[in-house]
Amino acid sequence: MRVGITGVSGLIGSALADDLRAGGHEVMGISRREAADGIVWDVAAGNLDPAALEGVDAVVHLAGESIQGRWTAAKKQRILRSRVDSTELLASTIASLDQPPRVVVCGSAMGYYGDRGEEVLTESAAAGTGFLADVTRAWEEAAAPIADHGVRLCTARTSIVLAENGGALARMRTITRAYVGGPLGSGRQFWSWITLDDEIAALRFLIDSEVEGAVNLATPNPVRQREFAKRLASVLGRPAVVPAPSVVIRTALGEMGRALLLDSTRLQPSVLLEAGFTFESPDLDAALGLLLGA
Repeated sequence: MRVGITGVSGLIGSALADDLRAGGHEVMGISRREAADGIVWDVAAGNLDPAALEGVDAVVHLAGESIQGRWTAAKKQRILRSRVDSTELLASTIASLDQPPRVVVCGSAMGYYGDRGEEVLTESAAAGTGFLADVTRAWEEAAAPIADHGVRLCTARTSIVLAENGGALARMRTITRAYVGGPLGSGRQFWSWITLDDEIAALRFLIDSEVEGAVNLATPNPVRQREFAKRLASVLGRPAVVPAPSVVIRTALGEMGRALLLDSTRLQPSVLLEAGFTFESPDLDAALGLLLGA
């Protein structure tokens, strides 16, 4: 199988590429830099050679500006345009192919749902409000024309990805080891999560199965943030008693801090479960112990 991956140098993209190659598949990274086994594109100029994608079996689209950092007006514009413009370019290129891929898995995120409190969110839930909800909705809308050309399209609404090295867990581990882990705001907000291994397995499942449409990439066991902090601290042998009031988070981190740390998103991966996907690490305690060597 030949698979094109945008965002191939990122946490998820690089792990997916390694997994596919280990399985004997050919991976072509789609990026701005030339590589022996890659495809060059220039999103700003709208350049992507159709011949490079002709006959590719699958495309996984993960490229986009990092959402980390203070959300200035310029930063928010880069977050939005990097996702929408690249997806529009990919969609228009696929429309021109004689042999389009049989499946495109387009990245999205749980931010699609916005801050929803106690509500259990399956894939049928409506989009929420706020900047991330607007971005992910526009991202998914830009991908929608891909399905018009007979290509199976999945939009992967990824939750917090927990990895042994890098990503959100690395930052949380550093804070907790410094004895400053604890409730963020009320601590009652739900955090939905998935291990990196399960994220990669889910993406492989979407490539290989007949699933289409929106898919929540999260375990069936979201937890409240204060419980997450407590369990992480227990694994690391630290207390989890130092709170960070909402006003402090909003002042220090602005809109980004509110959206990523204080919003409540209680996902259920209904589509994956109904399609027969099995999570290797559905339980947080076991996942943290595995990832942190406890």
